[in-house]
Amino acid sequence: MQTLALPGTALQVSQLCLGTNQFGTALSDAQAGAILDAFAACGGNFIDTARSYGDWIPDAPRGASEQCLGRLLQQRDRQQWIIATKGCEFDYRAGDFALRVSPEHLQEDLANSLEALQTDYIDLYWLHRDDPSQPVDALIDALIAEQKAGRIRVFGCSNWSPERIQEAQDYARSVGHEGFVACQPMWGLAEPDREAMQMYCPGGYYDDGYQALHRDGLSIIPYSSQSRGFFHKLATAGEDSLPDDLKALYLNDANRRRLPVLERLAQAHQVSINQIALAYLLSQPQVTVPIIGASRPEQLTDSDGACRVTLSQAELDALHQGE
Repeated sequence: MQTLALPGTALQVSQLCLGTNQFGTALSDAQAGAILDAFAACGGNFIDTARSYGDWIPDAPRGASEQCLGRLLQQRDRQQWIIATKGCEFDYRAGDFALRVSPEHLQEDLANSLEALQTDYIDLYWLHRDDPSQPVDALIDALIAEQKAGRIRVFGCSNWSPERIQEAQDYARSVGHEGFVACQPMWGLAEPDREAMQMYCPGGYYDDGYQALHRDGLSIIPYSSQSRGFFHKLATAGEDSLPDDLKALYLNDANRRRLPVLERLAQAHQVSINQIALAYLLSQPQVTVPIIGASRPEQLTDSDGACRVTLSQAELDALHQGE
């Protein structure tokens, strides 16, 4: 795994970003630490978490992922890691899915994140969600103020529409600031059913308008980059073996057409199906840093191998078109 400069920032990030939403809940400190060390051994330094991760589990501590990561980083060199976390998400304990996106929510969540992560600053701070009723200028001003105070280095957005991102960027530039440096939409080779997506992972999908922002220089750091292993599971065990959520999300004709192309390219490059699916994002012409997950250290070996696969534009087109 190599590092790359995140445009518009001083950050040098690894080609892959490690998602940690299971840290502190499904994964104990010891298990999470082993994954973190395996990621570092592959050359990884970029970690993604969120203030809300783990809060959907009633008996877990608040901010379980951040708290676990904070404990682990106390045993490691903080300066070697690029930490990204997110605020302004739903309060999962309240259960009402009320939007909580305001300068006040941002300040509250950031303060709690800094305490849980046991750090003085966040390298990349994400607004986890948007509230279209909130004016973008107040949110951007609040982020700039936190940046000037040294509590965050740069900021981005997740689950914002392309139109709202452009509005925020226009305002930021009007006050002489670069604005969001990155966006975190859902994106993987497997095309999702949009209705099912709003049930299982509500947000925006890359193909639905984010391409222009990407071409204009906004880095994309997508979640669900491995499509939950959909193509591997489909190829090895067939459609009937898929769990209901994967069927609802990804079992469609577009992905059925993409599978044989994946298999052909995997054979040609002598790598796994999962590695080709991840290389699809890594080989994009604009800066793309996929967020990956792992429940065991050895899973990172396969993901790391995708960093050594370069797909041509013709191969990217074939995968996207399924032909």
